Amino acid sequence: MIIYYTDGSASPNPGPGGFSVIRDSKPHILGSEDGDTTNIRMEGLAILAALEDASGQPCEIYTDSEFWINVITKWAPGWEAKGWKKKGGEIKNLDIVQKVYPLHQQSQAKLIWVRGHVGTELNELADVWANKAREGVRL
Repeated sequence: MIIYYTDGSASPNPGPGGFSVIRDSKPHILGSEDGDTTNIRMEGLAILAALEDASGQPCEIYTDSEFWINVITKWAPGWEAKGWKKKGGEIKNLDIVQKVYPLHQQSQAKLIWVRGHVGTELNELADVWANKAREGVRL
């Protein structure tokens, strides 16, 4: 089974952003977006990158983004059923939601929440590399 740790970073928030995917206890994927972005957006892109990398193989994706776990597992099914609409306004980061949700549905991935910034080694490593990605570092 493949084990991933993911994280995203934007500083300031919004501002320049980056994300990382840790696999085999080392940086595996780094990415960013041009212009201003948000921490939440980068977290979503990290999970998306891990799902794409797994290519349908069984995996566990550890993230400190409880928000994205809820989006993917709880909220997106209802939004999709309503034509990608929700009460109270627009769905933020809809472009990512519409990619990550079906990819997760077709995957053998388990999303696992970990508390951020409490010393979990690989979560901390993902954070370090998300910040490096925000600064322009690439593998």
